[in-house]
Amino acid sequence: MLERNAEKPPLRRVRSFVRREGRLTEGQRRNLEALWPRFGVDMPGSAVDWPALFGRNAPLTLEIGFGAGEVLAQLAGEHPDRNFLGIEAYRNGVGRLLGRVQAAGLDNLRVLEGDAVELLDHGFADASLDTLLLYFPDPWPKKKHHKRRLVQTAFADRVARVLKPGGLWRLATDWVQYAEWMREVLDDHPAFDNIGDRDGWVTRPPRPGTRFESRGLRRGHAVHDLAYRRRD
Repeated sequence: MLERNAEKPPLRRVRSFVRREGRLTEGQRRNLEALWPRFGVDMPGSAVDWPALFGRNAPLTLEIGFGAGEVLAQLAGEHPDRNFLGIEAYRNGVGRLLGRVQAAGLDNLRVLEGDAVELLDHGFADASLDTLLLYFPDPWPKKKHHKRRLVQTAFADRVARVLKPGGLWRLATDWVQYAEWMREVLDDHPAFDNIGDRDGWVTRPPRPGTRFESRGLRRGHAVHDLAYRRRD
């Protein structure tokens, strides 16, 4: 049995990330200064009216930890009928994605910088999100760091609150131990149904590749994709 969060949460929440980003490139700095006013969203203190923010009603997809933003930008370009939102803890990634948004002329994508748990807690009303993407989160492989893994029962509870009935949560990791951890947490969760097509795994995920995935494959890691549907 894999270890999970203790029943009584600590007084101070353990974060799934540590600030360790390097210096911004000049291009990333320019993107942040010039493009944030148009495409950036400040961390909200209360539930956001997302259709009003985008100026239209459309299905909303959130990607947590978008890295360099290649997946989110490509999906937004391929699905102009959907609204896309991304949150990343590192300014380097935010600067990269803003540049991709401008280069592709995307109007259906907005960006946040900060803690995804705080966003889920404060920025979304109940059942206001259609799809959540969590691709290649930090696996925190050492046992003493497992408490930092983002996928925990308490986090799944947060996702269950904001996802609409029938909404999808897609995940991917190149660490088999973390993949098994995800399965144990989410297969047992009462709010989700595993909709993998082969023994609970997704064999043909509807996503482009990422640099994190490529790095894992070069190291000989097997990539595991999962998908869960929010129960009614």
